[in-house]
Amino acid sequence: MNIVIKRRIILENAKENLFLNDFEKYFDLMKNLLHQRITSHVPRAFVRTYGCQQNASDSEKLKGMLSAMGCDFANSCENADIIVFNTCAVRENAEDRVFGNVGALKSLKKKNPSLIIALCGCMMEQQHIADKIKLSFPFVDLVFGTNSLHMFPKFIYEVLTEKKRIFKRDIKDDLIHEGLPIKREGSLKAFLPIMYGCNNFCSYCVVPYVRGREKSRDSGAILNEISQIVSEGYKDITLLGQNVNSYGKTLNENINFAQLLKRVDNISGGYWLRFMTSHPKDATKELIDVMAQGKHICHHLHLPFQSGSNKILTKMNRRYTREKYLEIVAYIKEKIPDISLTSDVIVGFPGETYDDFCETLSLIKEVGFTSLFTFIYSKRVGTPAAKMEDPISEKEKSAWFKELLQVQNNLTEQQCKKYVRKTIKVLIEGKSTKPGYLTARTQGNIIVDLAGNENLIGKFAMVDIVDTQNWFLKGKLISVL
Repeated sequence: MNIVIKRRIILENAKENLFLNDFEKYFDLMKNLLHQRITSHVPRAFVRTYGCQQNASDSEKLKGMLSAMGCDFANSCENADIIVFNTCAVRENAEDRVFGNVGALKSLKKKNPSLIIALCGCMMEQQHIADKIKLSFPFVDLVFGTNSLHMFPKFIYEVLTEKKRIFKRDIKDDLIHEGLPIKREGSLKAFLPIMYGCNNFCSYCVVPYVRGREKSRDSGAILNEISQIVSEGYKDITLLGQNVNSYGKTLNENINFAQLLKRVDNISGGYWLRFMTSHPKDATKELIDVMAQGKHICHHLHLPFQSGSNKILTKMNRRYTREKYLEIVAYIKEKIPDISLTSDVIVGFPGETYDDFCETLSLIKEVGFTSLFTFIYSKRVGTPAAKMEDPISEKEKSAWFKELLQVQNNLTEQQCKKYVRKTIKVLIEGKSTKPGYLTARTQGNIIVDLAGNENLIGKFAMVDIVDTQNWFLKGKLISVL
């Protein structure tokens, strides 16, 4: 091993050990402090999550740390002693929702001055947002960003002991802090980040600015966590990253995402394995081959294309063409004929014309997606796209959006009908809103309704698909696996 690399690893390990000792110390300090402050009951925390699966995973760590600090969890803000909002900055309406919900906390703080209100996540990494919180929401006690999640116990301790507001954002930290406690939601699905940050700098996206550059987790840490998750009985596991296809580029070990996926797939157990998100520019035949040969890997691929127009893709800085995307799709369909393809698409990007939009529609029809996550373009402060001319009216963009939804709704219905009279494997996830019925999910991420008892929840089963209704399937239980 190179001496410089070896020395760096030793130093990083030393830093990590110091960090672990540090947060264990603050867990104990917070336990004692909260016990002294709240004598009538066990301290209660409430965590609200906005945004993507990565945020959901971060919230599981926040809950893990709160639990280590001696907290139980409230089912609403009204009966909490600590409130944490983990925010999203991807779209403007998400930010507006956060501001509205934070504003509603003012009355709670007035009733209970000892209430601790903390805001974290992607929104808080933006200077103009942090400034607005500081000026307009004086009852918020703590603001911190994505790179300082691991310092949450220390920050909240400082709020209580120094009796002042704490703002900690834009902290540069190139380390990945392993060993944080995790309190996962539910008992069936588990999210597992394999990397953090993004290096792609799509012109519309704020993520690289708020989550930083790519950092991949050590493969050994990932495999150990997967093994633990499987041993705990989780059945549907999703590997997370802003671009999982870039995994390994920042590591000293020689490994890429396809190779990691193969190693994870080799872990024995009864589970399904998913991953998101894949960037088309880095999607390789090697990855698709691993998917095709996998024992646990779901035949479902989320592959965002964003636009069907090469002109718009260039303006978006996506670094692939329509032709390249369709080439990848063709190879996927060849190797995995039953693949369920889903994607993201943006309508009304600055400079987009109706002809450009029609190219998006034609790509959607050609691919035949199972479903789409569709968005009208939302301007993000600090991104290149925010400075681009945007002559198309919101009214016109909304009309295009409705047209796209109608096209995709028809396609989704057609895709669902392909399953009728087939017997497929599903994971039974919970009770349906219809009495006596359960909700299940296919490996292609399609919902199935079927009659059954609650004791079947959490089990794999074979079902006959007898009908469709809108965008879900109706099944008949054949056997439990």
